[in-house]
Amino acid sequence: MAIVSMASSLPAMNPRSSLRVNRRYSGMAFAMGVKVTEGEGNLPKVVLTSPQGSEAEIYLFGGCITSWKVAGGKDLLFVRPDAVFNKKKPISGGIPHCFPQFGPGPMQQHGFARNMDWSVVDSENVEGNPAVTLELKDGPYSRAMWDFSFQTLFKVVLNEKSISTELKVTNTDDKPFSFSTALHTYFRASIIGASVRGLKGCKTLNKDPDPKNPVESKEERDVITFPGFVDCIYLDAPGELQLNNGLGDIVSIKNTNWLDTVLWNPHLQMEACYRDFVCVENAKIGNVQLEPKSSWTANQFLSIV
Repeated sequence: MAIVSMASSLPAMNPRSSLRVNRRYSGMAFAMGVKVTEGEGNLPKVVLTSPQGSEAEIYLFGGCITSWKVAGGKDLLFVRPDAVFNKKKPISGGIPHCFPQFGPGPMQQHGFARNMDWSVVDSENVEGNPAVTLELKDGPYSRAMWDFSFQTLFKVVLNEKSISTELKVTNTDDKPFSFSTALHTYFRASIIGASVRGLKGCKTLNKDPDPKNPVESKEERDVITFPGFVDCIYLDAPGELQLNNGLGDIVSIKNTNWLDTVLWNPHLQMEACYRDFVCVENAKIGNVQLEPKSSWTANQFLSIV
């Protein structure tokens, strides 16, 4: 196992920063199949490459997984064409973090974790597969919105046909706090052929047509499609769903302890790209209460069927 430490706040990058970035990470010992390089906008990203040739990319800004490819395959995640990589706004696409707030609330939309620099604290090989652990801690930016001390660890393991994540939130403060969270996963899809199975019987909070006043009901469909605008929360969702992305792939979406699922497609609100993705999000909509020194952990496992 190789342990790697970096500062929790990365400097702003510019087009001439390549040499400085290379020097910054030179001499750091990473596990086989794990490397740090420059991505879009000269932002540092972690690249995981499995022995079988699958690949994933994770930007340290936002701790955002932006790409997951099985060997010889196309990207299974989607980054929106309006995404920017300049640290002025979150990366729009891939698997952004919603923490410590899902959706709107007293702080900015979806919290601050997707707007902050994460750091690499560990890299290793798990049964021969590359894995990296990122860390996010409180700082002046987060404290201005949420005055608590915390540690969030995000472990990503890449396999031949799967990618798994573990999110662990620890209360390092001397007072309790509560939070909600989600992995806002954008899957590449053909919206006319995309569908999700496994949510029949769940209680739903449907934000269509009024996001501010969701309607409670029960999901009666075996197969959920996306004929128009979709923004719906499924409470107490099962531990496994299946996404047919309409492009020839079936993705199994398993989880432990996320509890809820969100389906979202903006339809005509994003005319330029809504046809090309669907969001299937593992979430914890209700607040998690954490006492000092206690932790909460949730896992996600995405695989090609």
